[in-house]
Amino acid sequence: MDEIFALFIEQVGEPFFRQEVPTSSLERYTGILPKRLLDYWKVHGWCGYGDGIFWTVNPDEYEVAIASLIEGTALESRDKYHLIARGAFGDLYLFGEKTGFSVKILAHLSRYRGSQYELTAADMDREVQSFFLSKEKASVDFDEMFGPARKKLGPLKHDEMYGFVPALAFGGPSDLTKLEKVKTVEHLVLLSQISTLEPYVFSDF
Repeated sequence: MDEIFALFIEQVGEPFFRQEVPTSSLERYTGILPKRLLDYWKVHGWCGYGDGIFWTVNPDEYEVAIASLIEGTALESRDKYHLIARGAFGDLYLFGEKTGFSVKILAHLSRYRGSQYELTAADMDREVQSFFLSKEKASVDFDEMFGPARKKLGPLKHDEMYGFVPALAFGGPSDLTKLEKVKTVEHLVLLSQISTLEPYVFSDF
């Protein structure tokens, strides 16, 4: 196994679900996403890690949700983005065709963080390695709620997340009693309709 990916698994947790990546998807994203990422897809598939706290995903399945989330924001015209990974609570990791891993959306909080830089093609594979190396359980566990949520609600399927009902944008509390298992894409679209994404104060744009 690639040393970088082995360290990622050590930090986030073992895979517990795997979906093979079809050749058609590899062909579609050749020249769009970095070769290193496609190589990881070939070897590891799209997976859930750490009991479902972090997921690598099929970008196609999230195109509608991402388009809905970024509509009307500064992100909409900056780059062409593809969702390549997500957390259990609505953390979304976007890859920009010109800017790499420059955007993280926290959909449950209606916030995003954008980094102001452009990358050359030669930088992209290194970006992929840096992205996976930067992940650890604590960084994707919202308020340390993943363990209690999994115990209370059960494990997530590949198309599910833990969502707050009512949504935090409605003024609901970030409390374990308000979490439910919800369909990820549908819930992200709902969140996009409730509140427009706003940048964090430390975001570059």
